Amino acid sequence: MGRQRTIDREKVLDAAETIVATQGAAALTIDAVARAMDISKGGVQYCFGSKDALIDAMFERWGKAYDEVFEQALRADDSPPNVVRAHMLATRRYDQASSAKAAGLMAALIQTPQHLDSTRQWYRERIAQLDLNSAAGRRARLVFLATEGAFMLRYFGLMTIDQAEWEAIFDDIARLAESDGGPA
Repeated sequence: MGRQRTIDREKVLDAAETIVATQGAAALTIDAVARAMDISKGGVQYCFGSKDALIDAMFERWGKAYDEVFEQALRADDSPPNVVRAHMLATRRYDQASSAKAAGLMAALIQTPQHLDSTRQWYRERIAQLDLNSAAGRRARLVFLATEGAFMLRYFGLMTIDQAEWEAIFDDIARLAESDGGPA
């Protein structure tokens, strides 16, 4: 009698991310992941239970990787403007492959109300503590919005931004983040 084959959750997540990145969020199904892994649909369901649980696991894995980069950029200053600055630096530094996966996951998440709600909450929390009565707070909000705009334009394929232009855009955003209080 042969030994039962084990299923590596991380490899299943890799396969799911590849499907989203290459075929789009609509192509992500339990069946598609099973075919990509050459396992049964039951094997994928054993690992994750449902498509929503699979998406949750993908988003959690991406979130952990992003949080590592974010925490390095935060540098022990958790003031609201520095949280936005750390987000900008993390977005700038996050590698292209991971950013493309994140964009695909965001597209998948937006398809379900529960995921959309948690994504909205994450965005709102990023800027909720900013003092919008101050020039620094308003500038930090612009830094956040510019960062997210650049990310979404590039990784949703709405604008071709090569690495040199990406760096130039983030140089400009960083200058805005570090400005001395001129017009916001």
